[in-house]
Amino acid sequence: EENIRDGPPLFNSLPVFTAQRSLEGDADLQFLLAGGELLKVRSNSWKKNRTFKLQEDCRTIWQESRKAMRSSQTFSIDDIEAVRLGRQSEGLQKYTEEALEDRCFSIIFKGRRKNLDLIASSKEDACKWVTSLEKVITNLRNLSSKQKTEHWIYNCMRNADKNSDNKMSLKELKHFLHQINIEVDDEYAQMLFAKCDKSKSGQLEGSEIEYFYKLLTAREEIDVIYDKYAQTNRQMSAKDLLSFLQNEQQEGVSLDDALKLIEKYEVDNAAKEKQQMTKDGFLMYLHQPEGMILNPAHKDVYQDMTQPLSHYFISSSHNTYLMEDQLKGPSSTEAYIRALMKSCRCVELDCWDGSDGEPIIYHGYTLTSKILFKDVIKAIKEYAFKTSEYPVILSLENHCSLEQQKLMAKHMTSILGDALLAKPLGDEMPTTFPSPEELKGRFLIKGKRLNKLEEAFSPSSTTDENESISEDDEAADMVEDAEKKPKKSKKMKLAKELSDLVIYCKSVHFQGFEHARESQEFYEMSSFKEGKAEKLAEESANEFVCHNVDKLSRIYPAGSRADSSNYNPVPLWTAGCQIVALNFQTPSDEMDLNQGWFLPNGMSGYLMKPEFLRDRASEFNPVNLTKGKWLQHKTLHVMVISAQQLPKINKKKESSIVDPLVRVEIHGVPADAASRETDYIEDNGFNPMWNENFQFDVCVPELALVRFVVEDYDSTSQNDLIGQYTLPFTSLQNGYRHVPLLTKNGDIIPSAALFVHIMAVEAE
Repeated sequence: EENIRDGPPLFNSLPVFTAQRSLEGDADLQFLLAGGELLKVRSNSWKKNRTFKLQEDCRTIWQESRKAMRSSQTFSIDDIEAVRLGRQSEGLQKYTEEALEDRCFSIIFKGRRKNLDLIASSKEDACKWVTSLEKVITNLRNLSSKQKTEHWIYNCMRNADKNSDNKMSLKELKHFLHQINIEVDDEYAQMLFAKCDKSKSGQLEGSEIEYFYKLLTAREEIDVIYDKYAQTNRQMSAKDLLSFLQNEQQEGVSLDDALKLIEKYEVDNAAKEKQQMTKDGFLMYLHQPEGMILNPAHKDVYQDMTQPLSHYFISSSHNTYLMEDQLKGPSSTEAYIRALMKSCRCVELDCWDGSDGEPIIYHGYTLTSKILFKDVIKAIKEYAFKTSEYPVILSLENHCSLEQQKLMAKHMTSILGDALLAKPLGDEMPTTFPSPEELKGRFLIKGKRLNKLEEAFSPSSTTDENESISEDDEAADMVEDAEKKPKKSKKMKLAKELSDLVIYCKSVHFQGFEHARESQEFYEMSSFKEGKAEKLAEESANEFVCHNVDKLSRIYPAGSRADSSNYNPVPLWTAGCQIVALNFQTPSDEMDLNQGWFLPNGMSGYLMKPEFLRDRASEFNPVNLTKGKWLQHKTLHVMVISAQQLPKINKKKESSIVDPLVRVEIHGVPADAASRETDYIEDNGFNPMWNENFQFDVCVPELALVRFVVEDYDSTSQNDLIGQYTLPFTSLQNGYRHVPLLTKNGDIIPSAALFVHIMAVEAE
């Protein structure tokens, strides 16, 4: 108890204390708290005025509803992906006039929730809503883990305080514990209550509630670590902290580095002046990038980006236009925006003739909705380089007539402008790919080409635009799947205007590795259905590796995946395939792996392949490992210590408490695949503790991923996912580390984390 420090008077402070403390008195915050009327747009015939305002908790938006049985509804600031000024959603473009452009804005939600399209009374009002919302969103995201915890617990306490008297009875305390995901028996609840009820009044208030809060949030595992190294008047001096960083975190740091951490993260000014770190400062450090499991040096672009394009893995999407399934789901420009904002660098456009002369995009031979090709190009232009400045490949699956092909070329040329790569870089015929660095901010077109790239340097060269060429492999596969007939080599006419835009990514049919070695140009690339690619990766792995050194390979899901499910990308990455396209719209283990694979290097969408996947003479075979530079045997020790503030799975059922377990997985070459699992902890999602140790032997760490999965145990059915986090083995930090947790959609879960100890060492 003597280690429990005084805290803020939670029940007596304003709601803005934790949620928006730094914005207290801010004009934008006051604007949102006051709220106002906006025109909500759903269709041409449904446009209605509704009142919106920020609630006092400063993280929930209230909106008026005129539905029967429901006079209002709310949504959390945490659920907002982005706020976009102007007619940037499909709904606003379709249902509003261009003259309203500067009065429109959209709230984009995470997951599959529909956008909220709104019209303000004036341009100034629209700008005020957008800037104010963005400020509040940014402020919430920048809260420290401690602040997020305080705010979450504060709101749970307020909800448990049924009679709003700023006091807590035993019944209210038990209700509160349920809310924060803890189930306790009556005896323990009474003991905890009695311990805090110093006044013996039968109710907790003021300092008693603060004391209860401190008891609840005490981290015993942190106390043990801190007390071991706090050798200077029970606090950590800079030398004590240095000892911890060197001995436990295995960091090659100096005393100056320790002093910088104290200056940066110590919360007590008196301790900071003494160049010491308190327990609160130590916990703050452990929740910051320096204390997290991902190496902070890998958060920015750290790899050599001047290698040829074929030397990189490229984050890639399949049927990018789809929001849901492949048969009747909606097509949307929003799907492209979401993929690009996740740093996807290769998007797919399935192009068909539109009835009014304008080419459209949809999944042919299905009931999926249709969107205009030009609208997709506009969205791509707008969002391509907001999260990554490295090149974007537009993979065209072309089913259009000559006239609409010409229109496709015109739209791309006029909309993308100079960013569209319409000729090879340099004045001479290249012999290898340019690098991502050289292609920054550029768009590359993947598709069929009528002639060889060399002819781009011959102005006198002419090609008959009516020349017939073989159809793209993926396009032919679509027809085969739709018509249930064996695939035949079909011919199509290709417009020269479209053909000329294909520079470094010319689609060709794969005719075997020998043919590729002898006849395939470096800029000619093949697409492989997942089954064929997996067979090559298993039966001809080394040939596939060597093929992918100087040629690009694109892998795509089988047409039978009507539900937009995904295949395992890892075997294709280990074979050196660069463009392993997944259904970004479908939450899945495979998308978790993809997000983790491209997490480092600034989330640029490009990850440089290991040296043995960039060597034409490589003998690397992921299936049958032999001696070579790829064998860097490591032993990975993982201690799963604890978790904090795991969310409830069934939020609608108040009595639902999770029984969490943690699984640690290794993904990579077949020899490295492994999985270990803790026991489950009954009825505690707030602060479960495991202290379980696992050991993994990893042969090829440069191709390994480490995945942490937290599930709610169920003895009668499949466990439910609570959260997960995946990262490359080579981006792990040793020592005591917090592991953030992501939802099934890949969004961060506020406040939730695992606490682990990691030690990767050379295998004996």
